[in-house]
Amino acid sequence: MSAIRIAPMMDVSDRWFRRVMRRLAPSVEVWTEMVVADAILHGDPHVLLARDDTEHPVVQQLGGDDPAKLVQAARIVEDFGYDAVNLNVGCPSSRVQSGRFGAVLMRDPERVAEIVAALRAAVQIPVHVKHRIGVDELDAYEHMRHFVDTVAQAGCTTFIVHARKAWLQGLSPKDNRTIPPLRHAEVHRLKAERPHLEIVTNGGITDTPAVRAHLAAVDGVMIGRAAVDTPWWVAQLAHEILGDPAPGDPCAFAEGLDTLIAQARAEGQPASRVTRHVMHLFAGQPGARRWRRALSEQRDDADGGLAAALAAYRSAQEAA
Repeated sequence: MSAIRIAPMMDVSDRWFRRVMRRLAPSVEVWTEMVVADAILHGDPHVLLARDDTEHPVVQQLGGDDPAKLVQAARIVEDFGYDAVNLNVGCPSSRVQSGRFGAVLMRDPERVAEIVAALRAAVQIPVHVKHRIGVDELDAYEHMRHFVDTVAQAGCTTFIVHARKAWLQGLSPKDNRTIPPLRHAEVHRLKAERPHLEIVTNGGITDTPAVRAHLAAVDGVMIGRAAVDTPWWVAQLAHEILGDPAPGDPCAFAEGLDTLIAQARAEGQPASRVTRHVMHLFAGQPGARRWRRALSEQRDDADGGLAAALAAYRSAQEAA
């Protein structure tokens, strides 16, 4: 799998976001947002698991704590052609806690090991776990290492570690992404002490020097909100780290989105399903504000405001 992964983000990581990321960075690994096993079993998997062949490599993240249900869901995921399935052991939301999965499962590593063993026996695609560095008072390095060792005994060889602990009471999911301090050094230590495992670090990674520093110590990095806030950086990063083609001109990239927009509209979706994922394409450049404003104000146009936004951006560039 790729040394650079794009994190699963609720209300972000839909198939249009994944397709935009794939165009920006052909070799990164893209992930879906978390889907609860019950939703797949009782809903419409053709809607929940819709993807495009251009998305590979693509990982489906599952939520749940019932091994039997997760096995059924994972088999469906495999049938839909995903490259791997990931178990969410990191989400701190109250809704997820009430279902006894997400970060609360870090309190029960034996249960996670049972789930992983069941999933590995049921599907041929890789099965791995994304978890926090700790949860509530169970936040010592030794707690995390015990969790990893227990789950590894079930055959899991890849762990994606969000290098912040989760507070299950008192902090919102948003605050849990920013308030607990980052502890990447402990993820690096985990790799040093468990060299046979694939260890990926996640959390607050926003620039290329940080990526290079982490990759000197672990097997991979996962980029989260920076992929939303600075998508063109992801393209540059993939070029420098993964050897993807040089990204070229962001205006040309934006113009090429018309084919994605046409796909969305052919499926009865508004163009904004695509354009919302490139709102920050020109982050840090003169004209970026005009680009965002035009996309926001004209998102109901046939092209989602793409042409108007490009014209506004170019005008600002000329005036700069």
